[in-house]
Amino acid sequence: MSITIPHEILKAAELSEDELKLELALLLYQQKKISSGQIRAWLGLTVLEFQHELALRNLTLNYDIDDLEADIKTLKSMGVL
Repeated sequence: MSITIPHEILKAAELSEDELKLELALLLYQQKKISSGQIRAWLGLTVLEFQHELALRNLTLNYDIDDLEADIKTLKSMGVL
């Protein structure tokens, strides 16, 4: 799917196309509609670049106790823990 954003909107928002895509992606991330992995794949960001963009906006990672428990389970199944 493609979305056409009129040039006047980008100009009024004082954003480039890439900046607008990043802002949209981060908004969807804040709303827990898409994951960090989806954002990174869409925008071609590394983990550190993504985390840097979050930090610039005082946003935190979407990571809760369920994520921690799932990570522990995965690490145990791998024999790391």
